Amino acid sequence: MEMVQELIPLAKEMMTQKPNRKLVKLYVLGSVLAFFGVVLILVETVCSPFTASSRLREEEAAVAELRAARERQALRTQTRLEKGKQHEAALCSRALSKRQQGS
Repeated sequence: MEMVQELIPLAKEMMTQKPNRKLVKLYVLGSVLAFFGVVLILVETVCSPFTASSRLREEEAAVAELRAARERQALRTQTRLEKGKQHEAALCSRALSKRQQGS
């Protein structure tokens, strides 16, 4: 509100001095750009809670996907280890049975 009260005397003073067209165009262009900047900031401020919540949901989904991938990888390694142990146990039992027969 103070800005508007300061701009009115400035505009009156400019009109009494009769500035050239280039200067008026420059002031108008600056004012329009400032207005658009304020509008964009307001829109961003209003929309930021919605974008933040969607980012949070995306991050949670990515974390859940990574956890699932790690669990699958752990299950794969566990099954590989179990298969390896079963194979070793089978080989050891065969070797022991051959020794008993040989002696």
